[in-house]
Amino acid sequence: MYDLLVVGAGPYGLSIASHAAGAGLDVRVFGRPMESWRDHMPQGMFLKSEPWASNLSDPRRRYGLADYCKRNGMEAKHGEPISVETFASYGLWFAQHAVPDVDERMLSSVSACPGGFEAMTEDGQVVRGRKVALAVGVLPFVEIPSALHGLGREHVSHSSHHRTLDRFRDKDVTVIGAGQAALETAALLAEQGTRVRVLARSHRLNWNTVPPALERPWRESLRAPHSGLGCGWRNWFYAEVPGGFRRLPEATRARVSASALGPAGAWWVRERVESRVEVLLGHEVVTASAAEGRVRLATLGNASGGPDFETDHVIAATGFRATGARLGVLGPDLRGALAVNAADEPRVSAEFESSYPGLFLAGLVTASSFGPAMRFVHGASYTAGRLVRGVRRSLRRGPGASAFPAPVPERNRRTLMGSVKR
Repeated sequence: MYDLLVVGAGPYGLSIASHAAGAGLDVRVFGRPMESWRDHMPQGMFLKSEPWASNLSDPRRRYGLADYCKRNGMEAKHGEPISVETFASYGLWFAQHAVPDVDERMLSSVSACPGGFEAMTEDGQVVRGRKVALAVGVLPFVEIPSALHGLGREHVSHSSHHRTLDRFRDKDVTVIGAGQAALETAALLAEQGTRVRVLARSHRLNWNTVPPALERPWRESLRAPHSGLGCGWRNWFYAEVPGGFRRLPEATRARVSASALGPAGAWWVRERVESRVEVLLGHEVVTASAAEGRVRLATLGNASGGPDFETDHVIAATGFRATGARLGVLGPDLRGALAVNAADEPRVSAEFESSYPGLFLAGLVTASSFGPAMRFVHGASYTAGRLVRGVRRSLRRGPGASAFPAPVPERNRRTLMGSVKR
């Protein structure tokens, strides 16, 4: 029986496995390394995060993105985006050098068993572990607007469903959303000859500006410090103090995790969108139907009906919703045992342990506990060290014992983040 089974081999899973191995744990990792980056992002996309904020985490800090780039004749420069292809290759390099052998089989289920957990691989093998770290990324949490649910896959898809956009050449495509995924997808479609429009509920598109230089006069740095999530003290708190964020009242955490760092496009994609893409703002789809191979969309504005039109395909770049019910790899016994908040998002301890003893969670599914950093690669470093520390403590406690705290009363507190409330 392994000490730890890591489910998922993206940035969080690989970072956790590296720290676990460094701590002397007998660890087994399952999943195709960097799958979402290799198979679910079209060629030509770039990371929105700065290169120095996009490192996977190993305990000795020997395998950062800059180290990979230097070894391969590239340079990871502040203010210059890194391609998805480069980042995926970096993740594979990290897996080869900083992680025990990765078992690329997917797991069909994880359930409880005497002394720990039992995982079933896709080809029927049973593997047991005393503890489990679930780092399944974002793909289980795809969110598509309810108005589109009646359409088949030939007519609607999520932005994370595409490794290539070639099938849409010379077609008419409607992209729903106002964030980076929507805007960059639309730009790539337009540049390959697709007629494309962006449809968004918001009344304006938000664009991130070119980041200021890393080296600045101290007054500028003090006024708006750099962080892994952008400049400013608020972003610094989200990026660098996830443990402090967790001490906020649950209602505040839920509100901030849902609204902070809202939809916005990177500065380097703005001209590509504004020069080529039709944008319909202040409208949302209310009904969608398929007829004669096309999709008929009816939209609604704030106070009146919007344009109705036909399109060949709808791409929903509408994000992800990380609820406990969508953790489909967990057996019913484990899913049903998870304590959740009002939005059905699992609660976790200060060391990422769920309410089921020995089951640890990582990544997007912990954003309501630890804040917006868990939506980005930057959060993997904080997660890996603390989660593995929690695993080691759990192993010392033995099976069945939990460090999961009682619910924290909702009350006002004086915290570093007093300015979060508005």
